[in-house]
Amino acid sequence: MRRPGRSREGAPGRRRVLKNTLLAAAALPLVGAVWIGVTGLLARSELIAAQRDLAALRQSVTPAPGSASGAAPASARERERKAHSAAAHAALAHRLTTGPAWYPASALPFLGRPVKTVRGAAYAADRLAGDVLSPLVRALPPPAPDSRGDGMSEALATLQKHAPELVRAARVADEVQADVHALPRSTWLPTADGARAALQQQLDRLTPVMTDVSLAARVLPPMLGTQGQRRYFLAFQNIAEARGTGGLPGAFAVLRADRGRLSFERFGNNTEMETAKPDIDLGTEFNARYAGSDPIHVWPNSNMSPHFPYAARIWAAAWRKHTGEGVDGAIAVDPLTLSRLLRVTGPARMADGTELTADNVVDLTERASYAKYDDVARRKAFFVDAARAAAARLMGALDGTRRLPALLVAVNDVQRDGRLKVWSAHPAEQRLLESRPYSGTLPNAPGPFAGLVVNNAAGGKLDYYLDRSLTWEAGACSGGDRTVTVTMTLTNRAPASGLPDYVTMRGDSPPYRTRPGDNRLLVSYYAGVGATLADATLGGRRALLASGVERGHSVFTLDLELPAGSRRTLVLHLLEPHADGVPTLLRQSLVTPLRATLKSGGACRV
Repeated sequence: MRRPGRSREGAPGRRRVLKNTLLAAAALPLVGAVWIGVTGLLARSELIAAQRDLAALRQSVTPAPGSASGAAPASARERERKAHSAAAHAALAHRLTTGPAWYPASALPFLGRPVKTVRGAAYAADRLAGDVLSPLVRALPPPAPDSRGDGMSEALATLQKHAPELVRAARVADEVQADVHALPRSTWLPTADGARAALQQQLDRLTPVMTDVSLAARVLPPMLGTQGQRRYFLAFQNIAEARGTGGLPGAFAVLRADRGRLSFERFGNNTEMETAKPDIDLGTEFNARYAGSDPIHVWPNSNMSPHFPYAARIWAAAWRKHTGEGVDGAIAVDPLTLSRLLRVTGPARMADGTELTADNVVDLTERASYAKYDDVARRKAFFVDAARAAAARLMGALDGTRRLPALLVAVNDVQRDGRLKVWSAHPAEQRLLESRPYSGTLPNAPGPFAGLVVNNAAGGKLDYYLDRSLTWEAGACSGGDRTVTVTMTLTNRAPASGLPDYVTMRGDSPPYRTRPGDNRLLVSYYAGVGATLADATLGGRRALLASGVERGHSVFTLDLELPAGSRRTLVLHLLEPHADGVPTLLRQSLVTPLRATLKSGGACRV
């Protein structure tokens, strides 16, 4: 009798099952690759559609460069529709890249790098469209006719209403930016690398804007009078004569803000303010640094320091001394600020019929007016009239919300370039403001730093013709310190003849012979905290610089005569204790922008 056992007929069946299982397992990577390829193409299509919607959304918010300033923006409903469409496309792209094949593929050491990049980019785009841009669009003021006269009030109310959402959106933008920066920068798939680079570029532009918007939602309503009337001292800086914060404080105005309605109480010029001698103490470090210039009591020197809060506090104290009235803060602008704003609002017309445009306001106020008027009083009156006309044009544009988005973009551009500076006399507001570039705050934290600051010492208006360049180059490390070479070149492009006497006049009475067009500058280099100067040369010859400290920064200053048509090169050899990475660059805003080259080194190892 045969012992019970397994049938041999079942063996081929088991082998077939095993074979099919092995074949299926072997095919899984291929199926997964096909799946990733198909869904990746679909996700790419959705991301392109999302980018198209976002581009249309940006165009609907602000007019394109060169378009008419009066072009009507899209309605609030149209903006919402475009934002919703972009968010939907980005969300679908994210879902397409989160299937079961994507996660294990993205973990592969080499082959998975572009998969990880695409997956991360889709997730970032989803968060960007849904959690950042959608709240931003909701916070934009609805378009309204300019004749309503309450556009700014409505904009502030909308901004205040959506403040919590905007604060969260700014935080998300920071997180998304960090996530995208952490994605692989270089893979074997150029398309993925290009998509990541484009997204990173967008985020690097958007993130600081979102930070500013979230900050504005918290401080702008009270600063513009939603909780009570505010008054601000507004200085128009003449950048033809350089000062630390930009230019000489010339014409000024007192700006009143009442529940979002802006108006000007009065206009004046620097001659009026020169008699004010305020009582204010800015500390022993400030007094030691500027002892010979007396910025507190000599109005033309009031803003020699590049730290704007110093100048703002002096201006506020001088105004109280002059009038007995206090102000809630101070603001500084220059003709290039007016140019950018006039490009949005359209031309302004002065009392004498002169038309101020975006293209002529800088040349008219910084050069041509000196040739037009021989009389100093008439020329100062011209500056005040120009400021009044530009301000009136701006106030008219702020009455409605049609131009507000474009004006906000213009304001962001000028503050990014350091041409708009704001200080609040209210400590809680100032603590929030001082973290942003438009506060004009000279940072006092350790780390690599580079700042070229010039103050005109001749008393003329020749800085209209001044060119500046700076090259910062990290060298070798020693005990945690690093050698740094800074090369600064200053060029005086003033013509040898033909300039008005008031432009070329010398108020410094130098003991050496000068010619019309020759300039004199106090050239200060602001290095990192604790930096020391090893050597300095001017034109290849040893130079002796005065040393000082401001807000912790080591400052090295040279009194430089700069003849017309000349170029002088100053080279500093420094030892910096905290010079890892790219330095923070201080940009002093004059007529011609600073040309800067920063060459950082690797981390110093102790």
